[in-house]
Amino acid sequence: SDKIEDELEMTTVCHRPEGLEQLEAQTNFTRRELQVLYRGFKNECPSGVVNEETFKQIYAQFFPHGDASMYAHYLFNAFDTAQNGSVKFEDFVMALSILLRGTVHEKLRWTFNLYDINKDGYINKEEMMDIVKAIYDMMGKYTYPVLKEDAPRQHVEVFFQKMDKNKDGVVTLDEFIESCQEDDNIMRSLQLFENVM
Repeated sequence: SDKIEDELEMTTVCHRPEGLEQLEAQTNFTRRELQVLYRGFKNECPSGVVNEETFKQIYAQFFPHGDASMYAHYLFNAFDTAQNGSVKFEDFVMALSILLRGTVHEKLRWTFNLYDINKDGYINKEEMMDIVKAIYDMMGKYTYPVLKEDAPRQHVEVFFQKMDKNKDGVVTLDEFIESCQEDDNIMRSLQLFENVM
């Protein structure tokens, strides 16, 4: 049988991913890339699944000067599409595929989902505030120039006004996509993901 475990000589694990063929069809990665990603994933997560704690530890290493735990929490929820408290290799690879190789539309939809904390299909000002604050906390005290205490709130006010086109107090997916595509800075930051691989 052409299962991923045969191809990668896996030992017995808690969670075995779907076959490589299926993942290759569902993502923008080649079979070879999936094998490399899987080896890395297994190395970090021998059980085959990542929980939120592991996610926080990984992020803490990347941002030693700040507190990344809140941002890691929101990010974990965006990766955990089944909302069951664990991220499997498939979840990880699907998200990575969008962030690295997806269309602008797919990336924006994924980002919208990250900001829509309660998953009700809208972003309200509090949700945007929570995410932006988490990003500021993660960047820590060494951001340049030194940020004032109310910087996140001002940041959100400006952003939210721009995005809430019909001024009804929430941002829909369409408003989000439209606003982001009008903003060069946002479009540039989305391109950053592509340079990772």
